[in-house]
Amino acid sequence: MEESSPRTVTLRREAEGVYIATNEAGDELRFGHNAEGGFGNVELLLAAVAGCSGTDLDVMTSRRAEPTAWQATVTADKVTGDGGNILRDIVVTFHVEFPEGADGDKARARVEPALRAAHERTCTVSRTIEHGAKVTLQAG
Repeated sequence: MEESSPRTVTLRREAEGVYIATNEAGDELRFGHNAEGGFGNVELLLAAVAGCSGTDLDVMTSRRAEPTAWQATVTADKVTGDGGNILRDIVVTFHVEFPEGADGDKARARVEPALRAAHERTCTVSRTIEHGAKVTLQAG
């Protein structure tokens, strides 16, 4: 059984190559290839992949023990060719550490299951990329 819950982000132009994204709660994010000190579009996508998967990892492990180190690094190859620009081979590497002891051991034991759950079921961002959701661009 499928359930659907729409999500909406509104984008407005601040200047050439600088955009403000606003979510339904009214929160804003400034980005774009000309946004000084901001993220570019591809960087936002990579951050979203890590953030989505990382959320599962964080929730499933920090219930057992607070991490002493937590970092994700995302790499991808941007390929430009006759078929258009795409990213290939997106890899997210998580480095997490937990304190010594039983609670830290329980948290460490949850790392692989958390990443597997994110990859197979719960990370909407990476699963959407892997499954190739249809994107429609239209003028309104």
